[in-house]
Amino acid sequence: MNSRITFEAGKLGGKACVRGLRISVSQVLAMMATMKQEEILENYPYLERDDFSACLEYASRRLDGEEVYPIGA
Repeated sequence: MNSRITFEAGKLGGKACVRGLRISVSQVLAMMATMKQEEILENYPYLERDDFSACLEYASRRLDGEEVYPIGA
């Protein structure tokens, strides 16, 4: 796993965070869905461009093992 994604029991309840900061991977992904990277970096100057790729990689790996069930019959 990417070393930019960290887990600490005392931070955000142990959620996946970016580089030990108090910002979760899910927060970054939610922002990426509605904002341009430049906007995010302006509002969160402690984030780095490589953090975006790390969050996407983490999400992809988490979803890779996801089980999918057909809806309806």
